[in-house]
Amino acid sequence: MRKQVQITLSPADAADENKLKGSAANAAGVERNAITGLRIIRRSVDARHTGIKVNITAEISTGDDDLAHEIPPFRIRNVSSSPEIIIIGAGPAGLFAALRLIELGYKPVLLERGKDVSSRKRDIARISREQIIDPDSNYCFGEGGAGTFSDGKLYTRSKKRGDNIRVLELLCLHGAGGNILYEAHPHLGTDKLPGIISKIRETVRDAGGDILFGKKVTDLVISNDRIEGVKVRGGETFRSGSVILATGHSSRDMYEILFRNGAELERKAFAAGVRVEHPQELIDRIQYHGNRRGEYLPAASYNLVRQVGDRGVYSFCMCPGGFIVPSATIQEEVVVNGMSPSGRNSPFANSGIVVELRPEDYGGMPEANVLSGLAYQEGLEHLAWINGGRAQTSPAQRLDDFVNGHFSSTLPRSSYFPGIVSSPVHEWMPDFISSRLREGFRQFGLIMKGYLTNDAIVTAVESRTSSPVRIPRDSLSLCHVRIKGLYPCGEGSGYAGGIVSSAVDGMRAAEAVAMKV
Repeated sequence: MRKQVQITLSPADAADENKLKGSAANAAGVERNAITGLRIIRRSVDARHTGIKVNITAEISTGDDDLAHEIPPFRIRNVSSSPEIIIIGAGPAGLFAALRLIELGYKPVLLERGKDVSSRKRDIARISREQIIDPDSNYCFGEGGAGTFSDGKLYTRSKKRGDNIRVLELLCLHGAGGNILYEAHPHLGTDKLPGIISKIRETVRDAGGDILFGKKVTDLVISNDRIEGVKVRGGETFRSGSVILATGHSSRDMYEILFRNGAELERKAFAAGVRVEHPQELIDRIQYHGNRRGEYLPAASYNLVRQVGDRGVYSFCMCPGGFIVPSATIQEEVVVNGMSPSGRNSPFANSGIVVELRPEDYGGMPEANVLSGLAYQEGLEHLAWINGGRAQTSPAQRLDDFVNGHFSSTLPRSSYFPGIVSSPVHEWMPDFISSRLREGFRQFGLIMKGYLTNDAIVTAVESRTSSPVRIPRDSLSLCHVRIKGLYPCGEGSGYAGGIVSSAVDGMRAAEAVAMKV
């Protein structure tokens, strides 16, 4: 017999296999010794009340049933002589598009402007050590894309649950822990992701696909509104009538290439603000009702949102037990982002706190240049560079000082590797953003008692939340509305956000290509 049960346990009991099994037996109305197998289907922490609980959905067996989650294998096919499909970008969308193309019998030729993940690590270390940015190999560009050196959050609001599960299964087949299949808010951690990405590369190459590094696309080959290939730096041309565009939201030069070629583009909303950092112990105390976290609870996180002056102010990419990292892609800009290792064991908690920006906020009239959002984003990042000492040091301010308009004469210790410098962020950041952030923080302080404190700092600028540009595509074919054979997908297309939704979108693009080739 197989039966699904709902169990609510204390964090300590949820970590005890015997107590978990006993509670499952009680819920199922069977003897404990009758249970021959137990599989967790879903697990989440409920910290809304003082008595913190862990909610578990489990399946039990009292017979010979095998309850293990059977992950359908990835069957490697030899596609070395199959029709070639070009993929631009080796982030989640591009890599999962490549895997799906192999399953469908096509050869992916993946062109990545940056370096492989191992070489990329050295370039990232130089940003903190020497404050030198390689414009093609950094926290945003290179194998795995921006997600490689991130928290590796796998939570998505996408309704395509079946596709989401397949993404998680493929990650497990390439080294991710099986817990991502049942955790309510799964994550991988920046220490685990590089190894997983490397194994995906091996799978693609073992099947006969190509992943080529240092191949920055400089132009598209288009004839009669149909894609015929792409040109890369150095003059080499790759030919194909099908190109999957998966360049991510930081590839401003690709938007410029599309604009230059007359491709339809649209301005879209994005968000910008700061990244706030608290001691993780403080966030734990707030979220766990004054209790210490202990060994059975994860580093506490939060999710905050308020409307301020007809614009949303909200937390973005919250990283418990994490670090703030420099995510600029050229030398004269400062961009902050967050990441966490799998253990989320840093003494710091950080999160983007951002303000919704609409095209009318930064681009003027509807007929304004569709790239005006990119220009506004660049301007914010350059301001942060100027006010951060014209280096990768970040302009920073104590949180309460920022809210009340005071200069911070001293700053607390921070996780931001290149360093922080005291700066009146409230003054130089555009008032449209700054005033809403300050009011938003006041309201967050009412929601989370102790959150608004000078033990926390804000660092600037958090600006790469999403792309200010959308590449319009047909809703059925997923092809660009004018350029036939061009398939925009992932975060850079404006139709996805985050690792899982981008991976799903990449797989959908691969399927759309296969239907047309």
